[in-house]
Amino acid sequence: MRVSQSLKTKVQKIQKAIRAEGIDGWLLYDFRGANPFATGVMEIPSHMHCTRRMFYYIPARGTPQKLVHNIENHNLDHLPGKKRIYVSWKSLEEGLDGILGKAKNIAMEYSPRNAIPYVSVIDAGMVELVKRRKVKIVSSANLIQRFEAVWSPKQFRENKKVARVCLDTMHNAFKFIGKQVKARKKVTEYNVQQFIMKEFKKHKFVTDHPPNCSVNANAANPHYEPTARINTSIKKGDFVLIDLWAKANDTDGVYSDITWTGYVGESVPEEYTKVFDIVREARDRAFSFVEDAMKKKRTIRGCDVDDVARGIIEKHGYGKYFIHRTGHSIGKALHDNGAHLDNLETRDLREIIPETSFTIEPGIYLPGKFGIRSEIDVFVNKNRKVILTAGPAQTEVITILAL
Repeated sequence: MRVSQSLKTKVQKIQKAIRAEGIDGWLLYDFRGANPFATGVMEIPSHMHCTRRMFYYIPARGTPQKLVHNIENHNLDHLPGKKRIYVSWKSLEEGLDGILGKAKNIAMEYSPRNAIPYVSVIDAGMVELVKRRKVKIVSSANLIQRFEAVWSPKQFRENKKVARVCLDTMHNAFKFIGKQVKARKKVTEYNVQQFIMKEFKKHKFVTDHPPNCSVNANAANPHYEPTARINTSIKKGDFVLIDLWAKANDTDGVYSDITWTGYVGESVPEEYTKVFDIVREARDRAFSFVEDAMKKKRTIRGCDVDDVARGIIEKHGYGKYFIHRTGHSIGKALHDNGAHLDNLETRDLREIIPETSFTIEPGIYLPGKFGIRSEIDVFVNKNRKVILTAGPAQTEVITILAL
C-alpha cells in the first residue's frame, strides 16, 4: 500500500513535537479500539478489522516502527515505517523490544496517578510490559492535544458562523419564554429545549444530546436535563438557566457551547444579581489571565486557569458551591481532547496551546434555590491572540419580560 504524503508530513510533525517534549519517542498501542487516541493519530479506517494488539512507535528521529499480528499484518501499511510481525505472545514481547530499541523514555496514553483520566487509557498490564525494559513512561497528554485538539483555519471560520447562530438562538429562547408567559400560556423547560432543537434543525446543526433549560432549584444541578416526562413549568418570578451547544453537521464540524441566565420579570432581584456578578468576575478574570499569558508567551496549564476563576469565587465565600471544573476543551466532540480548565475534579497539567479552543464557565450552585453559570468559548489563534468566539459575553441577568 502506498503511503500518502499527508501522513508522511504528519509523522514528521509528530517527531518534531516529540523532540520538543524532550523524550525518545511515542508508542501508540491499541487493542480492539480501546485507545481512540492511538487509532485517531494513526488514522485507522473505521471499516478496518482490528482484533489483535498493534503498535506504532514514532521515534524522535529516524524511521517509525510497526508491530502487527500476522493475521492482520496489513493494518498499518498506510503508515510510513518498518514493519515487524508477531504471532505468539513471546514474539510480541520480542517484537516490542525490537521496535523500541534503545529508547529510555517514551510517551503513552497514560497519566501518573490517573491525574488526567481522559487520556489514561493504557491498561496496567501493558504499562508493566513496557516498563520491564527499564523504560520510563510519560504521559502523551500534551502530544495528543497537538494532533487531536488543534483547529484548522476552516474549522475556526465555520465555528464563528455556528457561534453566531447559537447566540441568536439563546436570545430567541428567552424571547420565546417571555412571549408565552405574557400570553399566559403554559411553557415548560422541555418546551424551551424543543424550541432550541427546532432552531438548530433549521440550520442543519447537530448535538450529542439535547440542550438544557433549568428553572429555579433545577439550575443548581449543573447536569440537569428536562425530558418530555420530567420537566418544570416556567412562570413569572422564576429564574432560568439555558445551556446550549451545537455544531455543523460536517465531518470536521466543531462545537459552540454557551450558557446564559435570565429572570422572568422586568427587573432582577438583588440575590440573583449578586451571585451573577461574582460568577462574571471569575469568568472575566480567567479570560484575562489567559490573554495576558499568551501575550507574554508564558506557559500556563489548564489547572492554572481553574485556580484563577476558583480563587475569585472562594474570595467571595462561595467556594464550596463551585462544584465543577472551570472549563473544557472544545472540538469535534463537545468535550474534546485538549486541556480542560480543571484543578478540582482532576489536576489537568496540559498546557494551553495555540489553535485550540475551550470554555470558561465558572458557576455557583445553591442547593434548593438556584444556580448561576456563565459560559463563554475561547480560541487561541496561531499568533497567540485570545478570541471570544461566541459573540459578546453576558454582562447581566436577562430581564425576560422586558425583552
